[in-house]
Amino acid sequence: MTNPVTENRRHFEDLALGEVIDLGHTKVSKAMIITFATEFDPFPFHLDEAAAKASLLGGLAASGWQTGGLTLRMLVDSFLSTIASAGGLGFSDLKWKNPVMVDDTIGGTVTIADLRRSESHPQWGIATLDFDVRNQKGAPVLSMRLANLVDTRTPGVTA
Repeated sequence: MTNPVTENRRHFEDLALGEVIDLGHTKVSKAMIITFATEFDPFPFHLDEAAAKASLLGGLAASGWQTGGLTLRMLVDSFLSTIASAGGLGFSDLKWKNPVMVDDTIGGTVTIADLRRSESHPQWGIATLDFDVRNQKGAPVLSMRLANLVDTRTPGVTA
């Protein structure tokens, strides 16, 4: 049965191993950092400029979780909203490599690192995505691996 929400999107069979997705870019403002930190990660180096300057980060920096959230938003905008995504299965190997500072612009790429059919649920494939997120200077700020379920067009066919 075809899902009317995703029928015109790319399905598992349309994805290619090694395909590279451009995430686009987003600028991280002081207000964004403080707003997120106030609600979700209230450490002084995310909230207070003087405390942040005295910290090992050397200035007001975004929470790593905020960087992850912004990265997910870029992924949805550039890729997940164009495929028959059925949801995430989880992530591994998350690394915050450098802090995201006030007025940094982050962006990067996602590479399809693995594609396999679900053995127990043949209506889905699993796409494994490797992230490389960097700031405007090219310094890495986040890497991780994410597994995502993707609807198949032909559930009974094995690849």
